[in-house]
Amino acid sequence: MVFNSVTFIIFLVAVISLYWLLPRTVRMWILLIASCVFYGFWRWEYLSVMFVSALTDYYTAIAIGNTPIENKKRRKALLAITLIVNLGLLCYFKYLFFFTDNTNNFLNFVGIDYQLPLLRVLLPFGISFYTFETISYTVDVYRGLIKPEKSFLHYGLFVTFFPKLVAGPIQRAAELLPQLKERPTFKVEYIAEGLKRILYGLFLKVALADNISPMVDEGFDLAPSTLSAIDVWMLAFMFGFQIYFDFSAYSHIAVGAAKMMGITIPENFNFPYMASSFKDFWKRWHISLSSWIRDYLYLPLAKIKVSTTTGAGGIGEGLETTDRSAKTKALFLTWAIMGLWHGANWTFVLWGIYHALIIFLERKLKPLRNVIPILNAFWIGWAITLPLAMLSWIPFRADSLADTFLMLEKVITPRAYTFYTMRENNYIIAAVTMVGIMLNYFANHFLEPRLNKIPYLSFGVNFVKFTVIIIFVFTFLRPISQFIYFQF
Repeated sequence: MVFNSVTFIIFLVAVISLYWLLPRTVRMWILLIASCVFYGFWRWEYLSVMFVSALTDYYTAIAIGNTPIENKKRRKALLAITLIVNLGLLCYFKYLFFFTDNTNNFLNFVGIDYQLPLLRVLLPFGISFYTFETISYTVDVYRGLIKPEKSFLHYGLFVTFFPKLVAGPIQRAAELLPQLKERPTFKVEYIAEGLKRILYGLFLKVALADNISPMVDEGFDLAPSTLSAIDVWMLAFMFGFQIYFDFSAYSHIAVGAAKMMGITIPENFNFPYMASSFKDFWKRWHISLSSWIRDYLYLPLAKIKVSTTTGAGGIGEGLETTDRSAKTKALFLTWAIMGLWHGANWTFVLWGIYHALIIFLERKLKPLRNVIPILNAFWIGWAITLPLAMLSWIPFRADSLADTFLMLEKVITPRAYTFYTMRENNYIIAAVTMVGIMLNYFANHFLEPRLNKIPYLSFGVNFVKFTVIIIFVFTFLRPISQFIYFQF
């Protein structure tokens, strides 16, 4: 079931109605069953994969909680069970073909006449997301940051909660589990607030992302050798807009659906294309993933102690360490894994290493800001960060490393800037979209706070805005395409 469909709207209305009308004692059961139905619309049999992961972590976490801290050997063994089961499932479903194909290429390269059988396995929706959630829960119990959950109903719902199940935000147990136990009293504000977020999310998806998609597909379907540098830049920006509108749309709908039940899940985006550095970018883009990677991968690899279960995002944050070599190694290894998490292809690994390199250079050049104060200006940082961030989408979207390098080669070739091959409308739309994002940022940060002080004017502006949004949503609402992050 996809958010951009009439089926989901009917499903959501039914679930919200039952949730508030039935007694509080059965609310969690309603949500657990609804979440299974939501996932089952895709493939019922793959619910078993998710519950294998959930049951493993549920019981191992309880066992860890019952094991004295002094018995480190047993606690580590229990944690290892969790990691082996969860990562084993993820590797089997997501990376089996990638590993076997690359192994065969290596065997062929060294002259060994043997080939492993290539098996393609259907990737379960959301496995990358709920795997990270279940791992973080058990690791937090192991670290002593939270206590193991005794009720499988609440823990199972933490894993399966349908608004964030397929594409996040990635939740921490400490954020969601207490809310699932609260069972809030009905407030009209929950429905109004949630509905506004859902409408805005649908607008981003069906009116913006889905209409940009054909232009992006058309450009990336062309042979890279036929493109100019101007074409490459335009495609980088256009795909950057598409994936931003698409993924943030899902996050808005997820936040809105949860809010209608009185449950708050964290924001996942905060105007990433207005970031003034790559470090700032990853505090604004896919915030739940960047904070997860920081706490459960980067900080341990960098030999930095983790002392909290939540964070504001941004890989590279945490307590300082004098071991600079460990931090650098952790940075590049973390980003390579981050890239591979997004997809079983070397293009994603390149995407990750690209980000690691830029962040590494930002660290090395940081002293220059003290020497040249103007470099601290927001607009200077933004003007440098935006094109570099957009350029990173080339390996993310390109079909192969060969296509990626051909397109990036165009960017650094002066004579490739002398012509363009795609339709002029594409360039105009790209420019207008960027201006629109900037105006929306300005309105959100400067105009709206002032408008809110004038109730009647604020009401009028919001009424017009959401009337336009509703018209666009009902004009374009149809499941043209799934959300991009469903494939991850």
